[in-house]
Amino acid sequence: MNEATLEAYATYFKIIVVLVAIGYFAYIFINREKFRVARIVAISALSAAAVTVTTMLVRIPIPASQGYLNFGDIMIMLVAVLFGPLVGGFAGGVGSALADVIGYPSWALFTLVIKGTEGVIVGWFSKGTTNYGRILLGTVLGGIVMVLGYVSVAYVLYGPGGAVAEFYNDIVQAVSGIIIGGGLGYILKKRIGPILE
Repeated sequence: MNEATLEAYATYFKIIVVLVAIGYFAYIFINREKFRVARIVAISALSAAAVTVTTMLVRIPIPASQGYLNFGDIMIMLVAVLFGPLVGGFAGGVGSALADVIGYPSWALFTLVIKGTEGVIVGWFSKGTTNYGRILLGTVLGGIVMVLGYVSVAYVLYGPGGAVAEFYNDIVQAVSGIIIGGGLGYILKKRIGPILE
């Protein structure tokens, strides 16, 4: 992706980010009653903690966008495949945002929405199935939303240079999440799926 291409699609990226944010908060609000179930609360809290730790294990700064490369997407996709959209969305959003608060607080709110939406999408496609194609589709779409979200925010905050730098690092994160997180989630779900539902 070069700066000219990025500038041509900047308006579309902004619209997508706004729609994604509305969808994410609406989904959590609609399902708020499920957070009263102790099992869901416990799994969500543990999953969010796992995402935070995984995100903080490897942090490679990206000076152009003032963000960082991490591998939290592996855990987000794993959790979402195993536990579905509600836990995946909560763990992805809250867990990743907590990691940002500790080191990159200017990104925390954006991360809450972007990574939370990634978890909802992956979890929605993976819910109640061990079909590899459906799980793969969910992880790919979740990865695309994550990349578009961060590139859009980096473009608005830091201009085309920051967005281009962000793009390549986010691709690495998305692909690692799809291959490792989605793949491991598929294997575990196929073996112990009934226990998790």
